[in-house]
Amino acid sequence: MITRWHQYEHNPGGPITIELRVNERIRVPEVRLVGPNGEQVGIVRIEDALRLAQEADLDLVEVAATARPPVCKLMDFGKYKYETAQKARESRRNQTNTVIKEMKLRPKIDPHDYETKKGHVVRFLRAGDKVKITIMFRGREQSRPELGFRLLQRLAEDVSELGFVESSPRQDGRNMIMVLGPHKKKSEARVDVEAEKAKKQAEREAEHEAERAERAEQVQAHEAERAAGSTKKPKGPADNLDPE
Repeated sequence: MITRWHQYEHNPGGPITIELRVNERIRVPEVRLVGPNGEQVGIVRIEDALRLAQEADLDLVEVAATARPPVCKLMDFGKYKYETAQKARESRRNQTNTVIKEMKLRPKIDPHDYETKKGHVVRFLRAGDKVKITIMFRGREQSRPELGFRLLQRLAEDVSELGFVESSPRQDGRNMIMVLGPHKKKSEARVDVEAEKAKKQAEREAEHEAERAERAEQVQAHEAERAAGSTKKPKGPADNLDPE
């Protein structure tokens, strides 16, 4: 039992940054022992600590090697390594990678193109990404930087619910640049996007279910009409005679 943790050693589910000494690898005369539930056992000989680990069907793990004497804890080391790897993977998954998207506009952009470009900016911000807005000046437009400045201000106001001005407009050669940052972190934005997808999927499924139910009702109504028609007694010659 003391060596059973080796089954996890080569496939723990993720890297372990600190290699802990376990069981017979702990080569000190005595340790400060901590029980599996965090209770303080006290300073015991290493032989006694290993015996207690054996009796409890657990491992003896050195958790504070620099202490005098070293602190050891009774635990299921294989389970500990697996859970630590799971937490590390979850932490990496939740890390936000800063992504900067770029959108280029002309100072005299027409309304349709502006709405299209703004839609892209909205999508980027909603996804939790930063957006670098570049106004490109050409020819005589360079003498009218206020056109670009007003356009950037307008765009910032139009998307203010999703983002904020992280870097104010500044002239960079023939261009004017502004950076918009999202209000929500990328991890939060990802949750919102997934929730919106799930909502739309549920709405589509509900619509399909309603359509199927409507078609089923139509089929039932048609079958009922056919059944009612087939039960009517056909008219014979006597039915057309005048009873008088």
